[in-house]
Amino acid sequence: MAKQETKQGDERLENVEEALSKTELWIENNQKTLWIILIAVLLIGLAIWGLNARNQKRNQAAMDQSFTQEIAFEEQATQAIDFASYYMQNENYATALNGDGNNPGFLDIVSNYGSTKAGKLAAYYAGLCYMKQGDYNNAIEYLKKYTNDDKVLAPLSLGLIGDCYLELGQQQDAVAYYEKAAKKNPNDFTTPMFLSKLGMTYEIMGNNAKALETYRTLKQDYPLSNEAFEISKNIANLEAKMK
Repeated sequence: MAKQETKQGDERLENVEEALSKTELWIENNQKTLWIILIAVLLIGLAIWGLNARNQKRNQAAMDQSFTQEIAFEEQATQAIDFASYYMQNENYATALNGDGNNPGFLDIVSNYGSTKAGKLAAYYAGLCYMKQGDYNNAIEYLKKYTNDDKVLAPLSLGLIGDCYLELGQQQDAVAYYEKAAKKNPNDFTTPMFLSKLGMTYEIMGNNAKALETYRTLKQDYPLSNEAFEISKNIANLEAKMK
């Protein structure tokens, strides 16, 4: 039995050795081909690595150039706003909007630089200029283009849209924007101001319950604001009406 197992083991060993010999022989006979394949694989690997490195370098260069261009674009828009703002501060709203012949006005700045922060700020100023001229529809159009999330200007732009709608007699739209303005970036300056306007608009609409609720919210949440001191009379009057 042991002899048989030994014999079988020897046969398996011979088979393995024979297979190895065949493999060695094949490798020896095909050495040239194997070297060609190996070199080809290495060259392909190097080519792929080089291509990736070149693409990364190009992408980085493109990003750097794009960032530089973006900064320059923003600076141009900011400089243009400075010129137009001068006319707005001096209440020359038409020139502020349309430019003075040498420098662009807010409308051109919005058209040419609308994607920049400065361009969006120009939209806010354009809306303000239209409001000062009594052109409330155009004021609404441009104020809605202001999309910067500034803590003060963002709620102010929404509240000014509410003012425009109120001037146009569209009280429900005014309410919607005063509510948005009061909820946008809550702070001690704009929030009580637009809560006050919201309550007063409800009063104009005859919705005394909502007006009283709004005034009480203002009084409770912003007790130190000027609006809170002034609103006490409104609360007392409404409470007397609703008894």
